[in-house]
Amino acid sequence: MIVGVGIDVVDVARFVATVERVPALRARLFTPDERDLPDASLAARFAAKEAIAKALGAPPGMSWQDATVRRVAGAQPVVEIVGTVLARAQELGVDRFHLSISHDAGIASAVVVAERDAPPVRERAIQSPL
Repeated sequence: MIVGVGIDVVDVARFVATVERVPALRARLFTPDERDLPDASLAARFAAKEAIAKALGAPPGMSWQDATVRRVAGAQPVVEIVGTVLARAQELGVDRFHLSISHDAGIASAVVVAERDAPPVRERAIQSPL
């Protein structure tokens, strides 16, 4: 069962200019494992974190540090969550995220689907035909 879907698009040059103008953003937005990635990959991870927040309903108070996007060779990227992001996911019953990220021609993008196992039939509302 899909709980939420999020999408985000980032202009890589604009993102890089912002991070260069405000260097503290790198530490605020990214975990230590993410901070030294190439600019386009960093922008894509920012898009992924925005998409994760949107898939979770963009509640206030979520920490950027509480979501990490890891690349897995030969597979789709993996979302690891802790703290505020984990708490919101648990509140919504999210069991897993599906993430697709890309960067090309100066644009980074990400799409996230937050999913949970459907409740058993006895817990779902059953509608009768009219």
